[in-house]
Amino acid sequence: MSFSFRSASLARVGLAAGLVALSSLPLAAQETAPAAQPAAPAAPAAAPVDPNTIVATVNGQDVTEADIALAETDLGAQFGRLPPEQRRAAALSSIIEIRLMAAQALEKGLDKDADFQRRMAFLDQRALHGELVEKEVAGKVTDDEIRARYDKEIAAQNPVNEVHARHILVKSKEEADAIIKKLEGGEDFQKLANENTTDPSGKTSGGDLGFFGPGQMVPEFEKAAFALEVGAYTKEPVQSQFGWHIIKVEDKRSQQPPAFDAVKEEVKSLVIREKYIDLVKQIRAAGKVEVTDPTLKKAIDAIDASK
Repeated sequence: MSFSFRSASLARVGLAAGLVALSSLPLAAQETAPAAQPAAPAAPAAAPVDPNTIVATVNGQDVTEADIALAETDLGAQFGRLPPEQRRAAALSSIIEIRLMAAQALEKGLDKDADFQRRMAFLDQRALHGELVEKEVAGKVTDDEIRARYDKEIAAQNPVNEVHARHILVKSKEEADAIIKKLEGGEDFQKLANENTTDPSGKTSGGDLGFFGPGQMVPEFEKAAFALEVGAYTKEPVQSQFGWHIIKVEDKRSQQPPAFDAVKEEVKSLVIREKYIDLVKQIRAAGKVEVTDPTLKKAIDAIDASK
């Protein structure tokens, strides 16, 4: 699970044409590019960029590297298919369009429109909400807290056993009974599986299914597999919706929990969510909220009770 508490995006109207023009350039170049030459020595790492560096001016107002970075982040979905070296130019082009058109909107008095002012007030509050969460919640989560929550989740899990099994799947009980007789006569399970199973994935692997846990196989198969001892096979064929199975258990083990690094971001999101909910409860308890619409009040109360 993941959460995004960042501020609302910049306006996205009118940017498509500029992006199309920029993105068309490399395509033409690629069609006529000469054969690849031997790779040149790697360029040295670029020096850190000063966010206050001015890259352009629009009607006398500076556009900085920080503005470029913000536009790349907020308009990222529109730049996703552009090569990295073109994203900066696309971002600057977008900033220029936005600032020029925003200035014209002000000249026309569009900022006085009631709907616009409502929308701007909401976006301003949303941005402040995101900033508070970023600074007071997400920004304060430590690796120690994430690790502690991971350990808590792992400790709370009930042990889960897994079985490593093979099977031979055939269409009739008579076929299955005949194969079991061959096994009782000492024939090799894997060889019989390769020769007889109708499961396409098992024809070259000796019917190997690997390890699986509860709920991963149909109930009849799972019950029979988990009841067998390691090294044993079913003396009676097991019927399922797929046909008749002869099952052999190769090994059993306790399911291993996911490694911390593999789920760290997921656990971090869980910690952030819980801290966010706690913060909301504290702020709402101290605030004065009155919902006058009865239907909405009932719905809001239900949402609050579920947190």
